[in-house]
Amino acid sequence: MSRVRLSMVDQQAKDMQDRLEMSTAEIGLSVRTTNCLEERGIFTVNDLLHCTREDLLSISNFGEKTLDEVYKALEGIGFFRKDRRPQLQAA
Repeated sequence: MSRVRLSMVDQQAKDMQDRLEMSTAEIGLSVRTTNCLEERGIFTVNDLLHCTREDLLSISNFGEKTLDEVYKALEGIGFFRKDRRPQLQAA
């Protein structure tokens, strides 16, 4: 059985917290998309992850292309939809 050093686990938890606290502007979204989200009170990645697809599409001027932009930005920082997770390669 392998063990993970506590410091590594602590660092991973800190990294996750840092990513969750990133503003929507920091993840590479366009200004227009960021403004749409902020008008709805969505300011951080954590806020964004608590929104459903339907929540986002109900925002004025927020359509499928904007939704794709959001999904790609989230994937860029390591958050994937269940059906889009990268496959692990067998060793």
